[in-house]
Amino acid sequence: MLSWIVDRPGPISAGPLGRTERSASGPLGRTERSASGPLGRSERSASGPLRRVERPAPEPAGRELLVTVRCCGVCRTDLHLAEGDLPPKRPGVTPGHEVVGVVTDRGPAAGRFAVGDRVGVAWLAGTDGTCRYCRAGRENLCRAPRFTGWDLDGGYADQCLVDEAYAYRLPDALTDEQAAPLLCAGIIGYRALLRADPPPGGALGLYGFGGSAHLTAQLALHLGYRVHVLTRGPANQRLARALGADSVGPADGTPPEPLDAAILFAPAGDLVPVALAALAPGGTLAVAGIWLSPIPPLDYAGQLFDERQLRSVTANTRQDGAEFLALASRFGITPTTTGYPMSAADRALRDLADGRFSGAAVLHNGG
Repeated sequence: MLSWIVDRPGPISAGPLGRTERSASGPLGRTERSASGPLGRSERSASGPLRRVERPAPEPAGRELLVTVRCCGVCRTDLHLAEGDLPPKRPGVTPGHEVVGVVTDRGPAAGRFAVGDRVGVAWLAGTDGTCRYCRAGRENLCRAPRFTGWDLDGGYADQCLVDEAYAYRLPDALTDEQAAPLLCAGIIGYRALLRADPPPGGALGLYGFGGSAHLTAQLALHLGYRVHVLTRGPANQRLARALGADSVGPADGTPPEPLDAAILFAPAGDLVPVALAALAPGGTLAVAGIWLSPIPPLDYAGQLFDERQLRSVTANTRQDGAEFLALASRFGITPTTTGYPMSAADRALRDLADGRFSGAAVLHNGG
């Protein structure tokens, strides 16, 4: 089977923060055929971190499902992994944790799904189940977790494995492309909304408006919050208006009213003091990303006093996932997507880094 791997983590593009430099021939360059190596035939992105290789198909054991991948969403976490912000947990890991596919084989202990069932494979791939966090229903804080596309090979491939206890049934009403971004962008946005804890009918600020925020905005509007989007880029601003945001402005702008809660989706630490200053007394800012650039010094009186709170968001529980997918089905939450063939995963990541699409990107097998 064909699979993309993180070969040499490094710069993909200038990106929204300008942390890296773009090469003259493009960050991932053209693909070149290399001689067969220990992983078999490969296609190398000459100047970038990804390489497409041919590997044996994995075999399911225990409670594992073998999933033939129909499509896989492109998450900003994949970009952080490729660029080295998140060091790969092992060499040659395959990214991708918004996987929609079909069960084609099962391990001997698997019985939750049947061969032929459509399933979703998400970020959380395993927990120890015995630590104090797991025992307390806080498995997102497990000290021995495993994550799809970081610890375990993910969905930038023809096939992948998943423990059946961590797979999701998907709403029938959603197409494969629509379902894929829900599996991380949607779930993490939902947990971020819980962490931000806006009061009923309150004012919610969303800083950054990519794959996760545009799904969170839809949910928040259905739940009766006033949604103020603060983001860069005219395409993202147009999408926010089209989805019905109460106001739209620049990322460093001032919302039209004090915010009862806010979520920072952009991986920009410079926006933390901006968002905190926009909070009403007692408000909470939740930082949704797994990686954030350095936060500048905070002014206690102007940004934290009056019981303003700053919270991080760490992974999710399976209960978060089940709750969000049920709400997405109930409210008809639909992502705005741009499709790419699986063979163009490197280009999709580059376009994500450069902000060339709004909403979410989805890779399709068979193209």
